[in-house]
Amino acid sequence: MRYLVWVLRLAVFVAVLMFALKNTNPVQVNFYGDYIMHDVPLIVVMLVTFVVGAIFGLLLTVPASMRRRREALRLRREVERLQAAMNNQPSQAGDVPPETIAPMSPL
Repeated sequence: MRYLVWVLRLAVFVAVLMFALKNTNPVQVNFYGDYIMHDVPLIVVMLVTFVVGAIFGLLLTVPASMRRRREALRLRREVERLQAAMNNQPSQAGDVPPETIAPMSPL
């Protein structure tokens, strides 16, 4: 399975590399305010766009992941508190016969 993952990674890398080599034509990039950059390779424009999009995507996931982390920490503390309470409580299950807790029904 590990080799299959590496083969797939290699295939994706080769496909992206071939795509990059085919898209090296110079393009003109127009920004707001009539600012123009001439003769920028298309692959550079695509790479910058991808990186900016990935950064924005990561920034959008940060609040949710922090919330999940805080919730997991709170739940861990609650489990530890409950386990400590159960360990400190004396065992009463051996003192009470099971019939008093759940009476046996006649068959």
